[in-house]
Amino acid sequence: QVHLVESGGELVQAGGSLRLSCASSGRTLSSLALGWFRQAPGKEREFVAAITWNGDTTYYGESVKGRFTISRDNAENSVYLQMNNLKPDDTAVYYCAASIRSNFLGPGDFRSWGQGTQVTVSS
Repeated sequence: QVHLVESGGELVQAGGSLRLSCASSGRTLSSLALGWFRQAPGKEREFVAAITWNGDTTYYGESVKGRFTISRDNAENSVYLQMNNLKPDDTAVYYCAASIRSNFLGPGDFRSWGQGTQVTVSS
């Protein structure tokens, strides 16, 4: 059983930075691809970033490329999202997720989800 818990969301001014963390208290995540998604009010959930099981390859949604960086620490059973140059459009609840696969083949493979952490970017 994968139990994911996110942290690090808060209110920040545009142009600022935040680092989100996600840890599992259940099954080890080291063999699974991990990802971050977000959902703003009235919008569908959006893919943000993903990382393969060994951290060798990362993937990003178009709206965050060049600003966000996903990383993982398998020894800590954790995944992180460094967010720089934040914009008001980045305001959303951010969710970490674990894939059923080791490599990233698409957003549809993510089946285990955390409860989310709120990120609010003020203009």
